[in-house]
Order: sequence, then C-alpha cells, then structure tokens
Amino acid sequence: MTATESATAAPHRFDSIPLAPPDAILGLTEAFAADTRSEKMNLSVGVYKDASGVTPILKCVKEAEKQLIESEKTKGYLPINGQPDYRSQVQQLVFGDRVESDRIAMVQAPGGTGALRVAGEFLARQCSPTRVFLPSPTWANHNAIMQSAGAPVESYTYLADDRRSLNFEGMLSDLRDKTRPGDAVLLHACCHNPTGVDPTAEQWQEIARVISSQGLIPVLDFAYQGFGDGLEADAVGLHTVLDKCAEAIVCSSYSKNFGLYSERVGAIGLVASNPAAASASLSQLKVLVRSNYSNPPRHGAAIVATILADQELTRLWKTELDEMRIRITQLREKFVEGMAKQAGAPDFSFLLKQKGMFSYSGLTAMQADELRTKYGVYVVGSGRINVAGMDEDRMDWLCGAVAGVLS
Repeated sequence: MTATESATAAPHRFDSIPLAPPDAILGLTEAFAADTRSEKMNLSVGVYKDASGVTPILKCVKEAEKQLIESEKTKGYLPINGQPDYRSQVQQLVFGDRVESDRIAMVQAPGGTGALRVAGEFLARQCSPTRVFLPSPTWANHNAIMQSAGAPVESYTYLADDRRSLNFEGMLSDLRDKTRPGDAVLLHACCHNPTGVDPTAEQWQEIARVISSQGLIPVLDFAYQGFGDGLEADAVGLHTVLDKCAEAIVCSSYSKNFGLYSERVGAIGLVASNPAAASASLSQLKVLVRSNYSNPPRHGAAIVATILADQELTRLWKTELDEMRIRITQLREKFVEGMAKQAGAPDFSFLLKQKGMFSYSGLTAMQADELRTKYGVYVVGSGRINVAGMDEDRMDWLCGAVAGVLS
C-alpha cells in the first residue's frame, strides 16, 4: 500500500473536532468589524480609545522607540525570566520599597494573561492541593486560564444583588467559611473587571486581615494601575495586602497604562517569606516558562524600561496616563448626564462611583443583544460596558439607543 493509499484509508481524526464557540468578548469585536452599518459603536473589548475612536500610541512610547532603534544592537533571545532592566523597573513600580528585593521573584511575561497563566501553573504544581478562589463576577478569562493551568477553581461573593455595589460582608464571609489554609484568592488590585466596583481603603484593610488570618495566598491581578484614581492611589489595595501577608503573587500588565496592547508586556512578581524561598520559586517559574513560551518578547519590555529609566519620559508618561484617566471619568459623567435627559430612563448615577475602563450598566443579556442588533452598539452579554470606547460626539445617540432597549 502506498503512503497516499494509507493516508486515504486512515480515519480522518480532525473531521470529528467540534467547532468552538466564539470568545465572548473578542467574538463581538469580530462581529463589529463585519457590521456594515455606518452608525455603530463597540463598547465590548477593553481597550482605550481617544476622541477619534483610535487606540493611540503614546508620545512617550514613540520617543522611547526612537531611542531603541538608534541604540539596539541585537535581536538575540532574552533570558528566560526576561529583560533585566525591565524587571528592575517594573519591580520598583509595583512594589516600591515595601518588600525587600531579595524576597521577590520577578519574571517578565507576555502580557497580564501570560503572567496569570504562569501563576496558575505554579500554584497547581508547587502548592497543590490549592484551590483558586475567583470573585463572582470576574474577568471572563480568569476561570479558563486557571483551569487550563490545572488549578481547581472556586468562587467567592463580590457583587451585591443590585449589581451596582460591593457585597463586602458576603465577600468576607465566603473567604472565612469556604477557604482552607493554603488556598489562593484572586483579587483585582484596582478597577475591577467587569464591574468597576472597588473596595475602599478601609475595606482593603479588613480583606487583608482575613486573607492573612486564614493563611491564604493572595494573587493580585494588577492590570489597570493609573486608570482608577492615579498610580499611587490605585496601589493602595496591593500595598495593604503586602503589609499583612508574607507571601503573594502579583500579575501586572502594561497593555493599558502604556497603550502597548499588541506588544504583550506583563510581569509576575512572587513575594516569598524569605530569600531562599524566593530563589527556589524563581527557579520553578523559569522551568514553567521554558516549557511554555521559552523566552519573552523584547520590544515592548524595552519600551517600558526605557520610559521608566528616563525622568523626562516618565514625566511625559504620567501626564499622558492622567489624560486618559481624566477622559474616561468625563465620559462616565457625560453618559450619566445624557441618560438623565432620556424620558423614563433609570438613574445611572451609580456609574460615577465605579472606577477604571469598565462598568456594569445593569443591562440584561436580552437588552445587550437588542442593543447590538437594533442599534449597532456592542456590549458584553453581562451588561459590562467599556467606558473608554464611548464617543463623546455621539453620546446623545448612544444614550438614545440605551434608552430604547430599556423602554
């Protein structure tokens, strides 16, 4: 029998593979791109857009890239744990002087998503049996990442029944009653995705106390620093947890606050109780990286390192970050004002208390579907809206569309 005949006779193993459903968020972006209507708006995917509807390249990034082009001498592989000056700058940005540097295992990762995946695999392999408790609700990809990494997933209460506020007592009760020592609890350090509802500084104190007393491992998703109340203010929750817990994992992303979405720039910072444990943990993190993507990409990390090492570029970055945050706040305000003008529309002022790019609008899945099919406004089925995707010049049209599905 010839090779061709053998191949023909063999069963076609791929023929029975089922079609996977589209991603709940990225699938909407694909549908939006295919929508031929001239009047449409995409409020689903979590990217910042300026007044022209474009995700801009920051001026500080452009300047850093000019410097890199002139100075770059190699495209060789980075070390497994990433670019040294990037790791050093990010460690300072995330931890400052609150944790001794020899207690931190710092690894560059391909975005915050890559950092979370490495963290999940580390917990599954090195800390088993460890369950990872996720807030309900949370970013849609958290569950899939942790499960794919082999970490058993549970949930704890986060949002109240009104879908507008934090169920603080329910959260603490679940963390006390459902967990056992050695479990991990994932926390959004700021700008909770998808709700925009964050704990207060006082509530963070109590959360940290419970995590410490229960012997839990805090895993902080730190993807939106600077988009809530500012760089320092947005780190209050993280710093509070670090003050009370000897061990922690911080998964940070620079897609949003540097506008480097396509460069996939992130980091995992593991805090251990002593230098020996940090060194051993770093060795195991590097094993996980080596068997996955082997080495992280250079360009985006080099941009961040260049900006943070230069006082003028850092000053420019902070100014541009402030401008993005202020614009998001203004969009929230304009949307709330616009909805107040719509006859019979409910009061949306609760959105003003939420922080960051995202908000829970209160829209049901049916209303979100009607908003898309009837008006061309794309939002996630949970009712989450990306405030940063709003167009201020078409705010009246947007508010009319939302009012239309609520009537």
